[in-house]
Amino acid sequence: MIHIRSKREIDAIRKSCRIVVAALQLAEKLIAPGVETLKIDKQIEKLILQRGGYPAFKGYNGFPASSCISVDDEVVHGIPGKRVLAAGEIVSVDIGVECEGFFGDSARTFAVGEISEDKKQLMRVTQDSLNQGILKIADGARLSNVSHAIQNEVEKADYSVVRDLVGHGIGRKLHEDPQIPNYGAPNSGPRLRRGMVLAVEPMVNMGTFEVKTLEDNWTVVTQDGLPSAHFEHTVVVSDNGPEILTDDN
Repeated sequence: MIHIRSKREIDAIRKSCRIVVAALQLAEKLIAPGVETLKIDKQIEKLILQRGGYPAFKGYNGFPASSCISVDDEVVHGIPGKRVLAAGEIVSVDIGVECEGFFGDSARTFAVGEISEDKKQLMRVTQDSLNQGILKIADGARLSNVSHAIQNEVEKADYSVVRDLVGHGIGRKLHEDPQIPNYGAPNSGPRLRRGMVLAVEPMVNMGTFEVKTLEDNWTVVTQDGLPSAHFEHTVVVSDNGPEILTDDN
């Protein structure tokens, strides 16, 4: 079931999203060569709690941390730990927050020090694909137009969209209907309606789209060991098109 949210509910989701944005801004400041990923996670958790939220990922299906921190070939669900970041790596940070019974979710990929031009382009293309997908969000539009726009932007740059993982609805639960693939033909699937809230999140690989899960049963990595980037926004379908709730503004 795809939920239509009231103004009150959307305002509550917006409050969670503001905490997510603040946590991602903190992560960006903390990411640097020589920093342990667990240290970043602990500071993220502290901020979320101080702002009156709860880290939605912590304990979710047994996940042991407050954020997902995924480095280089790690696509998503990286578990923060003793790993020390090194210059030249890229780091995807995914954060969910629950506040007063409603959820917000967003992800960004950051550079650790100076990175290669290839990695810079991968990050640009992934963020551009998210933006192109969001532009297709409108009352009455078909959901697959979002997916198709993302895929088109990625593949024209000769990168690959991860197919085993998808975006999702969000609201009173972290993951709700509908699922939002990052690929597919246009003009199909459910119609978007004003009040729907969507977490759109392309995961883009420099090489093959194929992925695998490590023995920790969480960390998803690229099959070929090449880097991956991940950007995500929580977006509401409004009268005026898409409203990004996890924007910096």
